[in-house]
Amino acid sequence: MLEIDQEISETMDLNLQLPPDVDPKSVDILIVDDQPTNLKLLTRVLNRGGYEVRQALDGSLALQAIQARLPDLIMLDIMMPEMDGYQVCSQLKARAETAHIPVIFLSALDDVFDKVKAFSVGAVDYISKPFQAQEVLARVRHHLTLQAINRRISYLNSELEQQVKDRTQQLEEVHNRLRQLALYDELTGLPSRALFLEHLKTSLQQAQTHPDYQFAVLFLDCDRFQIINDSLGHLAGDQLLAAIGTRLKDALSEDNILGRLGGDEFAILLTPLDSIDTAIGVATRILKVLADPFLLKGYEVYVSVSMGIAIGNSNYTQPQQIVQDADTAMYRAKMGGDPRYQVFDPVMHQKAVRFLQIETDLHKAIVQRELCLNYQPIIDLHTGKLVGFETLVRWHHLERGFISPAEFIPVAEETGLIVPLGNWILLAACQQFRAWQEQELVDTSLSLNINLSARQFNSRYLLQQIDQTLEEVKLDPKFLKFEITESVILKNQNTAKILLEELRSRQISICLDDFGTGYSSLNYLLCFPIDTLKIDQSFIRRLDGSTEKLGLVPVILDIAQNLKLNVVAEGIETQAQLQQLMDLNCRYGQGYLFARPLDAEQATQFLINCKTQSNHLAEFLA
Repeated sequence: MLEIDQEISETMDLNLQLPPDVDPKSVDILIVDDQPTNLKLLTRVLNRGGYEVRQALDGSLALQAIQARLPDLIMLDIMMPEMDGYQVCSQLKARAETAHIPVIFLSALDDVFDKVKAFSVGAVDYISKPFQAQEVLARVRHHLTLQAINRRISYLNSELEQQVKDRTQQLEEVHNRLRQLALYDELTGLPSRALFLEHLKTSLQQAQTHPDYQFAVLFLDCDRFQIINDSLGHLAGDQLLAAIGTRLKDALSEDNILGRLGGDEFAILLTPLDSIDTAIGVATRILKVLADPFLLKGYEVYVSVSMGIAIGNSNYTQPQQIVQDADTAMYRAKMGGDPRYQVFDPVMHQKAVRFLQIETDLHKAIVQRELCLNYQPIIDLHTGKLVGFETLVRWHHLERGFISPAEFIPVAEETGLIVPLGNWILLAACQQFRAWQEQELVDTSLSLNINLSARQFNSRYLLQQIDQTLEEVKLDPKFLKFEITESVILKNQNTAKILLEELRSRQISICLDDFGTGYSSLNYLLCFPIDTLKIDQSFIRRLDGSTEKLGLVPVILDIAQNLKLNVVAEGIETQAQLQQLMDLNCRYGQGYLFARPLDAEQATQFLINCKTQSNHLAEFLA
């Protein structure tokens, strides 16, 4: 026994210790041997190693002990009466709750066959008798370490599986959230553009297989929505969009699909459709439900919408095509006034293509100097003398020839090209007028009339552009007269008044163009610094010498006289029109009767004629 104690001491000096995270006192080892001496010896070895040990004298007692409390390791003798170690090990490995417990066989048998059989029934190791304390402790430590490592691996795998499960759930939640964001509008909860197009694609496929199947798409755009954002803020704008979405949804049946395409644009899929009248009926109902005001931040806000209607059929192959056609019809409705809806027809598509082509070519025309200026004389009807020119832009396309201003000016207005175009007109016209001054062809009585578009007038850089141009050309601003329409100054009256007063401070005159065709109230004439009224040519064309066709012309002349404003009659083409205007004491006029718009060379010759012939227009006034 002393030899065993000495061997144990030497073994402990070999640092055969368990990993730091395994406490030997917490380890439960079961020794199974029918020889008490062996039990005592092994118990002493393991106790000196710091392990807790239990004992069993046969296989049956071992199974009972194991059932009472699962050990961490079993040292099992092979040769035992009634139930040998092989049988005990086989039963342990056959049960799920004990299969994981490492078993080390103990035997005096040292035959290879016995070792193979031991491993085949599930043992992890084999120790031959007589025991060596160092070997016993080393093997026990080794297998407990392996067991601790396996438990750690199992724990880590379990943690990893849980992390994977949690991460998978998170990814699924993110995926569902992204899908929700992709398919549904976050603000209104309505289908997004992507989901709406999917529904529309289904309807198109049905139309392909059933030629009689019809449906319709309504494209809605809120008019002047930006004003809400600018005045009440974007939060109020979002609240308004959500409220509009709610009203639209309540106005539609469950078969209809309402989507928000973005911004202030909504779309409705009507399916199935009996006739175009059904779609028009829905459009009319929408106008009615949106007519009532919305309450935002204590303000009653009225909203109007413009709608385009496109009827779906088997001719369409892509959902985007019908949405585009409905969008095109919507823009036509926006420009056409009441009713605020328009049904698409192929002509609109052709016009849209033409619009795009003009926009593209106009970009190039401005850069490549395809544009030129014409000048139409303005005549003093009392004296026959030239008092000014109205500047008019003309476009001679390199391939398509002359393009009417009535066609390209609206395109320039809508696309914003009117601003660079207007800047070029201002510069070119001022340069030409300055050239005439240097040639001594014009005097201080002549004015240069230049039209200002709505976008130019509302540009924050307008005054800067005017000052820069006049400085560059060295032209006195008193020769300039800007022509604007009533709608331009009435959109934002406070800003317009400030700007007009700034122009007046520079001695630039203001002429109100197309007077009589717009705003019904004339109070603004008292508020704004306006110098001249231009009677629209639509009134002048009616004049035929009879008093029945005078219309508003005498009224406009009386208003101007009372307000001490000059008046120019546009579109004078006949001697009878001229005579009636002179009889009504209209002071100024312009039109084909005197001269068509002249290019720079023709206008120069016209000035020369005016200079050499003191009254060469007397024939018209005779």
